[in-house]
Amino acid sequence: MSTTRPRIRRLPLNAAAFLTVLVCLFPVYWMVATAFTPTRDIQSDNPRIIPASWTLDHFRTAVGAAGFGLFWRNSVLVTLSAVLLALVIALGSAYAVARMRWKGRRQFMLMVFIAQMAPWESLIIPVYIISRDTDMLDRLPTLTLVYFMMTLPFTIIVLRGFIGTIPPELEESAQVDGCTRFGAFRRIAFPLLAPGLMATSLFGYITAWNEFTYANFLIIKQQDHRTLPVWLSSFQNVFGTDWGATMAASTLFAAPALVIFLLLQRHVTSGFAAGAVKG
Repeated sequence: MSTTRPRIRRLPLNAAAFLTVLVCLFPVYWMVATAFTPTRDIQSDNPRIIPASWTLDHFRTAVGAAGFGLFWRNSVLVTLSAVLLALVIALGSAYAVARMRWKGRRQFMLMVFIAQMAPWESLIIPVYIISRDTDMLDRLPTLTLVYFMMTLPFTIIVLRGFIGTIPPELEESAQVDGCTRFGAFRRIAFPLLAPGLMATSLFGYITAWNEFTYANFLIIKQQDHRTLPVWLSSFQNVFGTDWGATMAASTLFAAPALVIFLLLQRHVTSGFAAGAVKG
């Protein structure tokens, strides 16, 4: 009797959670299902939730489309470069804020929070003007720097929180044993930051991989420097939009982010640091 009442009380919450998951996942399912559905069924007046037949023709069309491999390479290059650069800079900044006492530390973190809250869409025109005046339009390094700036504030905030959970006594003990400050950080604190590094890397990767606005406005003339989101927006032929090939290309575009999320999500937890302290 005592266990039945809590279950009954949780029924509305469980139903709401199930409905939310269903609403969020259905567009993804429809995208993938359309990618495997033959063209005649896509254009049918009576669409079916579960396709009657399956095909890989749309994926062949997407992979064989002009520029697919080139734009895929551009997206990977820009995304990984921005994420790695943000991790390196943010790691040093977060450590300085969490471990050291220096004048202007609070003001620095305030500026970081303001940068995190600022809507990046409102900065398109200033960024465009700066890129134009410095002759940096139509270049992948410019896009890399923009994505780096977009992910840096969040990375600093998260890594600062993770470093703050690691007792400084662990590093001090290593320094007493002869390690330098950098050596103590590398041997003691850095391994414990793995969850924070994975969380920030995941956020930075998804942000840079899916970004469309800046890629569309900063890469104007050099078509070979565009990324996959921009390429997807113009995925059509002279007869109209090929929805099957578009959904296949979208599925291939979403697959890397989904795979990385599934690989990293179980590691993204702050419990590692607490466990290390107890050990």
